[in-house]
Formats: sequence, C-alpha cells, structure tokens
Amino acid sequence: MPERGRRDQSGDGKSGDKRYTHNRDYSGYDAEERGTAGDRRAGENRQRDMTTASHRHEGTSRRPRETSGDLSEMEYYEPQPKPALYNFRYILTSRGICQLAEVFVNLLIIICAGVPYSNNGGYRDLASLGGLYTYYYGGASAFTGVDAKRVQELDRLFHELKRPPYIFTMAAGGILMIYAFAMLGLGIFRVPFRCPPVLLVEAVLSFLIGLGYIPGIAIYFIKLKETYDNPICKEREQMYKSKGHQGFDCKYNGTDIAEGLFGVLGVVVFIFGAVLAIRAFRSVRELKKQRTNQDDNF
Repeated sequence: MPERGRRDQSGDGKSGDKRYTHNRDYSGYDAEERGTAGDRRAGENRQRDMTTASHRHEGTSRRPRETSGDLSEMEYYEPQPKPALYNFRYILTSRGICQLAEVFVNLLIIICAGVPYSNNGGYRDLASLGGLYTYYYGGASAFTGVDAKRVQELDRLFHELKRPPYIFTMAAGGILMIYAFAMLGLGIFRVPFRCPPVLLVEAVLSFLIGLGYIPGIAIYFIKLKETYDNPICKEREQMYKSKGHQGFDCKYNGTDIAEGLFGVLGVVVFIFGAVLAIRAFRSVRELKKQRTNQDDNF
C-alpha cells in the first residue's frame, strides 16, 4: 500500500507537470498569436494611412501646412474650388438689372422712332373712285383734282424730309442695345471676374454713352424743329386745315416727346451703370487680394 500510494502520488505529480507544461505552452502560443495579429493590424493601418495620404495628394492636390516643429504633425487644407464658367443669377444682381434696363430703354427708343418713320401714309383720294366712295369720302372735306395731287405730293416730300432724324435715332439705339447685351453676356460668363480691367472699360464707355445721350437728344429735336419749320410742312398743314383735318400740325407729336423722355432715362441708366461697374471693380480687386493673401499664408 505505501508503494502504491507513492506511485499514485508520483503519477499525479507527472500528470500535473504535464498539465502545467501544456498550459504554459498554450499560453505562450496565444501570446505569440496575439502579437502577430497586432503587428499585422498595425501594418494594415499604416498601409491604409499611406494610401489615403497618397490619394489626398494625387486626387485633391492638397498642400500640407506645418503646424509645429514635428514634421509628422501636418494639416491639410482643401484648395479653393474653381469658379463656374457662367452664372445666370448675375441677371438678378444690380448690374444685371441695370444692363437689362439699358436694353429696354434703347428698345423703346427704336420703337418710338420707328412708328413715325414707317407711317408714310398720305392723303388717299377715295372720293374720285365714284359711287359709295364719293358718298362717304366726298364732300367739303375731300380734296379733288389738282388739290388732291398737290397734297399727295406734299405728303411724300414731308415723309422724305423727316426720315433722317428717325434713321439716326434707330441706328444709335440699335448699337447701344447691342452694347448693353454684350456687357450683360460678359457678366453672365464671369469675364469681369477673371479679367477685372473689363469693368474699367465698361465704366468709361457707359459714362461716355450717358453723356453722349445729351447732345444726341439735342440734335434729334433740332432736326425735328428744322423739319417742322420747313415750308413743305407749313403748306401741308394749311391745306389739311382748310378741309378741317386734324393731326397734321407742324409741331412735336407724342412719339417725339416720348423719344426725348426715354433719352433722358438713358442718361441716368448708363451713368448709374458706370458707377456700378466701378464698385464691382473694387469688390473684385479686394476679393482677389484676400485670396492671394490666403495662398501666401499657406
């Protein structure tokens, strides 16, 4: 029995040693496995960080900014996005609305000059056709014979006499309307932002155009006055008055007065547009200066 007990004890000791050895080996393997997995994860993280940094450098063209003496501590900033090639919201700005006003003012000037220019109708001797025409259009208010031919001749001469001022007005209004459209187009496509000196050119031209309206209006009314003071117009007026016809007086009519009013409005609009162009030039210059300072700081 004692020997058996000793064998059992020695056997327990051996089994215990085996269990201890087994546990020790397993714990060592576990630690080694965890260390290997940790190293692998750290390597993957480093590789991912390097890939992300390279994508940032190549894809977004970020530029590092050093924040301290340690080169590893760096910050990145996003570059300023490039401005769009066009901006239709420019039409709703003060400059866009002013340029639209310039277009419409000149369009109204063209219309007011085109109405009397196209009205070349004169007296029509319908009474000489006989029948019902004589009944309706004849009588004391009708021109007959030589008088009818004379008044028709005077209508033709008067129409040729009044053409030059209206032609000049329509041509000037068309040119200025094209100019206003061109400036509006440059604003929509952001040309003044990319090339600010364009704003100075626009300011000078708009100011000169605004001042040019003043002698233009004066010349227009002087030429009309010469037309209305012409003996052809006076004789035509007397002949129509002798038959009781109205509306053939040698004086300014409604379209002539409207032409002058729209001309005065053109003076105001173009000079105001010149002021807005100068203000826009200053704003663009300040904005570009701020962006240049930001780039220099980085």
